[in-house]
Amino acid sequence: MKINIDIEMTPEEARKVIGLPDLAPMQEELVAQISDQIKRNVAYVDPELLVKLALPVGVEGIDKLQKLFWGVAKSAVGGNGASDEEPESDSPAPKKAPKTRRKRS
Repeated sequence: MKINIDIEMTPEEARKVIGLPDLAPMQEELVAQISDQIKRNVAYVDPELLVKLALPVGVEGIDKLQKLFWGVAKSAVGGNGASDEEPESDSPAPKKAPKTRRKRS
């Protein structure tokens, strides 16, 4: 024997039936407090300080980042990515693997 019972109720009604508290007023209060705090603190945001936080060592940080990119590029083409030097402009191109011929049967 199989019995199906369909009950249609909103989430609020289901919470009340189960006995869970209504958290909507508390959530609205919390969101309002966070919003007010953000609005007050926006006046203290200093763009120069944000840049200093993003690049703590200034030009040296940019230089290190550039060296990192060079290393990644070198390793992608088969070079040694551990070197801190930039690639030379007159260096030979990487050698290609020899082509193999397939025999037809």
